Amino acid sequence: MSVVIETTIGDLTVDLFISERPAACLNFLKLCRLKYYNFNLFHTVQQGFIAQTGDPSGAGDGGSSIWGVVEGPQKRFFEAEFLPKINHSSAGMLSLVSAGKNLVGSQFFLTLGENLTSLDGNHCVIGEVVEGHEVLRKLNDAIVDDSFRPYQDIRITHTVVLEDPFPNPRGLQAPSRSPSPSAERMKNGRIAADEDIDDTDGMTAEEMQEMLAEREAKARATILEIVGDLPDADMAPPENVLFVCKLNPVTTDDDLEIIFSSFGVLKGCEVIRDRKTGDSLQYAFVEFEEQKSCEAAYFKMDNVLIDDRRIHVDFSQSVSKVTWRGKGRGIEGDYGKLDFNNLRDDKDHRKPNNGRQQSRNREDHRMDTHSSRNKSPEKKRKLSVEKSKKQAKKSKRAASSNSDSSESSSESESDSTSSNSSEDSSSSSSSSDERSKHKKSTKSKQKKSKSKSSHKSKKKHHRN
Repeated sequence: MSVVIETTIGDLTVDLFISERPAACLNFLKLCRLKYYNFNLFHTVQQGFIAQTGDPSGAGDGGSSIWGVVEGPQKRFFEAEFLPKINHSSAGMLSLVSAGKNLVGSQFFLTLGENLTSLDGNHCVIGEVVEGHEVLRKLNDAIVDDSFRPYQDIRITHTVVLEDPFPNPRGLQAPSRSPSPSAERMKNGRIAADEDIDDTDGMTAEEMQEMLAEREAKARATILEIVGDLPDADMAPPENVLFVCKLNPVTTDDDLEIIFSSFGVLKGCEVIRDRKTGDSLQYAFVEFEEQKSCEAAYFKMDNVLIDDRRIHVDFSQSVSKVTWRGKGRGIEGDYGKLDFNNLRDDKDHRKPNNGRQQSRNREDHRMDTHSSRNKSPEKKRKLSVEKSKKQAKKSKRAASSNSDSSESSSESESDSTSSNSSEDSSSSSSSSDERSKHKKSTKSKQKKSKSKSSHKSKKKHHRN
């Protein structure tokens, strides 16, 4: 059996547990048929707990059962069934409010949370909301005061019984039409449900402008959260981080660290670079230990000349790929440490500077070359891999060339030895020929000289 409860914020359809709670369901159905709940106020709304109504006066302490309405106030309450036991296990359970000792009347509540075990066994569950859960969400988001009473009225406007299997109690006469609201039922209201609320009433022009700006910023943040650019619409950027842009490409992390450290202790300073080429993208993030130091640098460093460039300084608005720690508490990277280099790959886990005492000393910085400092870790890794590959190739080539040279050298040595031996043999043969010729020539000369001398001697002897 179902009942439709129409309210100022939407309609609810409730299925009743007729077989488990016959007397309690009869009471509720007959009160709905009598239009007893029309214009009743939700006088108590506790977020994540319950939304209570059913008192025609709206005060929260009234109401009567159907037998009290028909027979008199002596039967204001009756004893309802509590067996079999039905728990308040989910949002949207409808229960009659117990006044003690299982006595219930007309007041009921709708649960706005799950597993409300404190209500089990104390109040009588008679039904469950099957349609209109968006109305429950609106009830849960209602703005209330310290006593959980909504500032703007939320009322039941009408009830419709779709099917009633029970006979009417003696003396019950259902109205032919819905009654008009009475002054008694409307007296405990605050802001009418159909009354327009002007948020700008009593505000100055500056306050109105500030409120509109906040609403626009909230709307933009919500849109960014929907499209996935923001982890949370309420995320706030850190208040101790500066964004520095219009840098000279030759400006390095160390240059900025030396300049900005004059305003206070730095937690990190990084020039963002292209992950492929390692070239500076001409902007950086500078994080300070204290917010005061960050503010001082913001006021002093804007439009300052660094490396022949006028830089621009502003508070960082970057919350990309970070975890929210709360407004004004800063942000964390994926690995629990501050990280503002959003252009790096997820595999690049370079640790940021966590204080000057943990960073490298100045001598190590001076020993590093300008090129190595400007290269990104990704590029350094690639260069080291390429360098190792080149060295491996060179070593292989050197080994192969050494083997080839050893073979060629052995062949050349054998050739040279053979040529040398042939040359030696030819030279020795030629020298022996020359010696023999020389001997022959000397012998012939000696013979000629002897013949001449003998001829002269003969001539002298002949003359004598």
